[in-house]
Amino acid sequence: MDTLEAILTRRSTRAFAQKDVGQDVLDQVLEAGRHAPSGGNNQTTHLIVIRNRKVLEDLAALVKQEFSKMEVTPGMYKSMAAAIRRSKEEVYVFHYGAPVLILTANRIDYGNNIADCACVLENMMIAANALDLGSCWINQLKWLNENPVITEYLRGIGLEEGERVYGALALGYAKDGLPNRSPLPRTGNPVTYVD
Repeated sequence: MDTLEAILTRRSTRAFAQKDVGQDVLDQVLEAGRHAPSGGNNQTTHLIVIRNRKVLEDLAALVKQEFSKMEVTPGMYKSMAAAIRRSKEEVYVFHYGAPVLILTANRIDYGNNIADCACVLENMMIAANALDLGSCWINQLKWLNENPVITEYLRGIGLEEGERVYGALALGYAKDGLPNRSPLPRTGNPVTYVD
């Protein structure tokens, strides 16, 4: 798959097979992320790769617990409101049961923290598609990145002092085999030329 095809056919996967991702394939995805651009070439994005099923389950339970304490407010971002509503229900797994969750963290005091993490995530999603893996950008830990319960748990699995999670990637094989690559119409992201 060439680069443009990998970009244009990438779609989010939200149903994952319970099949391990081989180390060689995972390494390729991580290297694609590590080679993303960063402000001033600082390369400060910290990748925390979670493959331990117990950790994935515990983190999902904590995220559900913390979101269930929140209330939906008027004008709230619809995805965050959905996370809160679903957390109040019995079944909610923010990472869709993916066998791998890759957290992208960066320094709190660094002005490009979110942008750099976003570049890393995009590179990994494109690489995943080219390698026949499904992936989905996960924002829930970013929305909870000031939550003391979540922060304490993440510090126990590798988050450094002075860092926050600014995005994550659910990664694995799509439940139905190959990831969905059906084209979606572009209805936004307008382009203005100034000639």
